[in-house]
Amino acid sequence: MKRAGLFGVPRIRPWSWQAFLLGLAVVAVSAVVQGICVLLGAKLYFAAFLPGLFVLALMTGAPAAAFAALLTVPLVWWAFIPPAFEFNALTSANADSINLFCLLAVLLIGLADLCRATMTIVRSGGLKRSGESAATNPQ
Repeated sequence: MKRAGLFGVPRIRPWSWQAFLLGLAVVAVSAVVQGICVLLGAKLYFAAFLPGLFVLALMTGAPAAAFAALLTVPLVWWAFIPPAFEFNALTSANADSINLFCLLAVLLIGLADLCRATMTIVRSGGLKRSGESAATNPQ
């Protein structure tokens, strides 16, 4: 595990077994937090999973975060969408919730991947000048 140099975010190689194990851990912790939220009366099925996916994607990259997102959908369907702890046909509203989660997961994973790329550029010394451009043409 290397330090990125920007805000001390630890980085793990994207396709390593550690990344996927961390993905499982993030899904498990998010499920516990979501269970607590459900006990308190919240009906937002995927609310606790989105921040975890962003942090996971920032630390490990897109493959492990996509794995965690794909693992989240059947877990939420089974454990949190009523009736709990069984698979039933999805209502239109539940299918829309899953579709919205997938859209937000793709956007968050993409944003985190851009942040990782930016941290890599900053750590390597920033962008190098490639010469004069039209915007800096002195007259």
